[in-house]
Amino acid sequence: MSVAIVEDTYCEAFEGICCQLMVTAQDAEFLNRAAYAFTALPSTVFGDAEGGIVRWLSERETIDGRLGAIVQLWVTGTGKKATAKFYDQLGRRMRQGILVIPTTAVFNYYPYKAEVKFNMMNNVGHCGDGYEEIIKKFDRNMISIPLMMGYDFLIEEEITYTKGVMGGNLYLFCDSVDSGIKVGREGVKIIAEIDNICTIFDVCSAGSKTDTNFPEIGPSTNHPYCPTLKNTIPSEEFKVPDDVYSIPEIVFNALDLGTIEKTMLNVIEGIINMDGLIRISAGNYSGKLGKYKIFLRELGLKEKYFN
Repeated sequence: MSVAIVEDTYCEAFEGICCQLMVTAQDAEFLNRAAYAFTALPSTVFGDAEGGIVRWLSERETIDGRLGAIVQLWVTGTGKKATAKFYDQLGRRMRQGILVIPTTAVFNYYPYKAEVKFNMMNNVGHCGDGYEEIIKKFDRNMISIPLMMGYDFLIEEEITYTKGVMGGNLYLFCDSVDSGIKVGREGVKIIAEIDNICTIFDVCSAGSKTDTNFPEIGPSTNHPYCPTLKNTIPSEEFKVPDDVYSIPEIVFNALDLGTIEKTMLNVIEGIINMDGLIRISAGNYSGKLGKYKIFLRELGLKEKYFN
């Protein structure tokens, strides 16, 4: 069995603001719609927000005894402008992605001690047009919003937000597109077993770079790593080995740096023996993008993986 080589490089990550929530509903169909609607369209690069699903929950794991999901929402930056943007986007996604789905409820689910919280009355609660009220339920203060469906939408009155780490990533060099899909999916599956972290794109086909000829549309394709450009760009610029034909990327955000590092270690160890995987690397931009440099050699991997 072949073992992929781990490149001696680093992953570059950066700070953002995040919240982590528990969404519940009476059945899987409504829950799936709410979770995917809230986390859809990862678009931080366009000045919006990005989200991801941490994991799915059984009735035994949720606050109200129904099916559930843990989800995260993020924006880049940590200042006042980023915080204001985050509050606005959190409300928009809550109102349009969850409240409108029948039987849903939302709970604060940040696992660490934190002092900063949003009050959700102004950006969600007033959807009740003055008929909303704060009630005590599940030992929490919940905003109850009456709806035409014949039940009240419940959302916890205060939602924790705090700094987290965005942009953790791995590049998976594979011998075919089919191998890239298979290896990428296994990596995403491993991440789904880890708490407090989410993948933003699952198996991502479009790794990007910071510089672009068309800044008005945001980051563009990372052309030196596109296998189909082998005979199009100069050989000294092309970074795809001869035996590689697919390079999926996995991108993930976590509530803390330690979870990012643990995830990278678990994913690498979980996929390194898979057929079709040739090399594992990570995306960085010479330190120009973010404050965190996560060196693959410092994750605790076996030294033989780097040979």
